[in-house]
Amino acid sequence: MAWITRFLTAVAFLAVGIIFSPETFGSKSDGTKSPNLSSFIKLAHLLSFSTAWGAALWVTFIGGIIMFKNLPRHQFGNLQSKMFPAYFSMVGVCCAISVAAFGYLHPWKSATMPEKYQLGFLVSAFAFNLSNLFVFTPMTIEMMKQRHKVEREANIGDEIGWSKNQEAAKTNPKLAAMNKKFGMIHGLSSLANIMSFGSLAMHSWFLAGSRALAWVGPKSVTTLATAKSITKKKSTKKCKSPLPQNSS
Repeated sequence: MAWITRFLTAVAFLAVGIIFSPETFGSKSDGTKSPNLSSFIKLAHLLSFSTAWGAALWVTFIGGIIMFKNLPRHQFGNLQSKMFPAYFSMVGVCCAISVAAFGYLHPWKSATMPEKYQLGFLVSAFAFNLSNLFVFTPMTIEMMKQRHKVEREANIGDEIGWSKNQEAAKTNPKLAAMNKKFGMIHGLSSLANIMSFGSLAMHSWFLAGSRALAWVGPKSVTTLATAKSITKKKSTKKCKSPLPQNSS
């Protein structure tokens, strides 16, 4: 985990620098941005955001539910303890890249208020993932291991679902206390994950409204060019038409 901590810290500082002083990164001598660099950064933003959004959607609403309903509970927990750190690391890196790219394309000083809100949503998603990666997930995994130990002593945990755990907790105060602590920490982790997903959802809505999603084929391009040419000719004729003379 040490390398991911250093990497995320470096990317976070880079993102902050790009947000507040983007003119120092990749600008030409006259202060304008390179079109090729801007296109590359737009691609980086789109790919990193879509990766984070897709991963969050799958893990939160599809993959996790399917695994919980089909795997023995201890096996499911052990798998999640390996998967979640990798998941939050990947989404955190993607969010950091998205923040840096969006900050470059929409500098804070010249950004509109909606663009500043979107930058805030991306930063929030990044922060929620960091809180899960470095705070809630390690606590949840440690509490899960302690509860697994108590459950093995009670010969439960190899079943699918919570039924045996709930029955054993009625007569086992130690297990009941472990369930309460685990539920609280796991709830905070789930809340942070949902808040991150919500922030990404808000940004996806912004992207849907700011990008043309319709495909423009060759015929459409030709038609559009012809229409523009006709409009331009009409405008030129109007400008060249003589002014009406006043009758004396």
